[in-house]
Amino acid sequence: MRKSRLMGPFRPFVLRQWNARELLALLRSNSPCSRADLVRLSGLSAPTVSSTIEALEKKNLVERLGPGASNGGRRPDMLRFNSKYGFVAGVDIGGSSLRLALADLDGTILGRWTANTRVHRTPAKIVDLIHKGMSELLRQQGLSDRHLLAIAAGAPGVTDVKRGVVISAPHLMDWDNVPLRSLLENRFKVPAVVENDVNAAAVGERWRGAAQGVDDFVFLAIGTGIGAGLFIRAELYHGADWSAGEVGYLLVPGTRATSVALDKPGALETLIGGHGIERAWRKACEAAGSKNKLDPNLRPTQVFALAESGNPIANKILTEAAQILGDAISNISVLLNSSLVVLGGGIGTSQPLFEEVRYLLENNEFARPRLAITTLGEDAQLYGVVRLALDRVEETLFAASK
Repeated sequence: MRKSRLMGPFRPFVLRQWNARELLALLRSNSPCSRADLVRLSGLSAPTVSSTIEALEKKNLVERLGPGASNGGRRPDMLRFNSKYGFVAGVDIGGSSLRLALADLDGTILGRWTANTRVHRTPAKIVDLIHKGMSELLRQQGLSDRHLLAIAAGAPGVTDVKRGVVISAPHLMDWDNVPLRSLLENRFKVPAVVENDVNAAAVGERWRGAAQGVDDFVFLAIGTGIGAGLFIRAELYHGADWSAGEVGYLLVPGTRATSVALDKPGALETLIGGHGIERAWRKACEAAGSKNKLDPNLRPTQVFALAESGNPIANKILTEAAQILGDAISNISVLLNSSLVVLGGGIGTSQPLFEEVRYLLENNEFARPRLAITTLGEDAQLYGVVRLALDRVEETLFAASK
């Protein structure tokens, strides 16, 4: 059972808001339950619980289910969180695809929609696609626009969350200083949240994935690009200029020193991002000559699988990639002392790479975090933006109590 977090002293309206959010969270995770259960779980007084529940009932966020089982006295009224009060939208914007999810207020995904964005990648076209897809998802559930309470989007670039602006997304078209939050709010007429896609994936992993209950961890996504979502003391860390976690720019010893620039891949990404490994494999195939009959067009995960089967050329590439990644994780761990590193992305979830890196980290005397592979896969981003949209709904619902 979920239990309450104790609250410190606040001004009355803030305290009421926190009480409402806390009891709503308890109802979400413990439904059905009675007022007495909520008093016990929250640590709040019975009058406070009763008045807050009445306010939530007026908002139609709480449903009465009738009398429950008796423990020898009067049968208690049982309560349930109304997860169908409204719905939220989650958006994962990729370099070549767009994924949408419609979820209820429990975070249960009710429908999905996907579109190719290789042709339509400008901000205006992407927002058009999002609106088209969400209209279809709502229609499939027998809902209309008025049932949507909030929308959250993850973008593949440096994102100013406070202003809702995508500062730079090199894998998209004309995505420099894009006011994505305003574009979404103007189109959908509901509150919107915008976040970096890897940060959103970290939120998803902490909510429903491999990092549940972990306050200090790193989500490391390795695919075509490389990025990290950083949780420090249970809070997502963005940095002074919103670029915390851009670990693809980490310098790698032995590589050519270059200045960090948003429109260019970083040293780490160049070496062990998707294109870097494919480039290394093609070069190795050329050096091996025609006698080896190697396919120069293998994907990185195929190269690693070939290494696992005993191919010495592929094994060399796997070993070098694991060493570089292991060094990067060690450096991150020396700085942050995170207890867990979750690997995601098409390359990061490779089991051969995971095993090699885990072996290397075990040789560290310290800076040796637990290593795990995402349990959500590519859905980490979707669950993350759904969670962010749910958080925004809670803020909006209780704003009136100020």
